[in-house]
Amino acid sequence: MPRIGFYPGTFDPITNGHIDIIKRAVRIVDKLIIGVALNANKQPLWSLEERVTCIHEALIEEFGEVCKILNHSGCDIDVIGFDNLLVDCAKKYNAQILIRGLRQATDFDFEFQMCLMNQCLDPNIETIFLVATEQNRSIASRFVKEVALLGGDISSFVPKSTYNRFQKMFLKS
Repeated sequence: MPRIGFYPGTFDPITNGHIDIIKRAVRIVDKLIIGVALNANKQPLWSLEERVTCIHEALIEEFGEVCKILNHSGCDIDVIGFDNLLVDCAKKYNAQILIRGLRQATDFDFEFQMCLMNQCLDPNIETIFLVATEQNRSIASRFVKEVALLGGDISSFVPKSTYNRFQKMFLKS
């Protein structure tokens, strides 16, 4: 039975930190589903469809192939949007593992509570925490958005394709 991982997030925007977690997750699972949450409560900058497209573009940059990407480790990667309960979506794709990234120690409290709730909802789905590498610990999507909206340079925080999308957005303004 293949190990299927589910990496959920809002990805608004996808950052180099997210890419790092993806690159490390594919070494653990046979298939990785990247689940882009609708999450209107976070007031995303881009639509769900735009965020899915951004992730596809970033994965093409990283792995060099299209859509269902087969990367160097042999792990199949798929990107989907979802607007339902995380464990229900993970079950729909037969995922047994939730992948979560931790940047700071303070992230752990929130993630731990979410892990416990997910265990109650479905004890058959495990959560694995991957700690951000040192160069990615300070990168948070909300800060990247704020820096970009205030005219700062975000080129070292996001994939080139995402940086280019921001540049086009500001040219339209």
